[in-house]
Amino acid sequence: MTKESNTELGPDGLPGHDYFLDAVNHIDEAVSNKSIAIGAAKGIVYSLVETLGTMVGDPDLPAHLKSGYMGALDLAVELETKLSKF
Repeated sequence: MTKESNTELGPDGLPGHDYFLDAVNHIDEAVSNKSIAIGAAKGIVYSLVETLGTMVGDPDLPAHLKSGYMGALDLAVELETKLSKF
């Protein structure tokens, strides 16, 4: 790992919820700008929803992280619903 990638993770070794929020927002903007294929966007958002769902379901995840991931999951599900209309 590079030094930079180590600083992107929290002290518990997990990425902050803001990285997931940034990913969802980036995909939403790319869809709005028509700079990504809808099928690709759907696949990426599906993966984000699955990943966040798994993380939120982890009983060992600390509560402060769980709430942040839940917010990112909710946003990703909203985008997934939006994309399903295409």
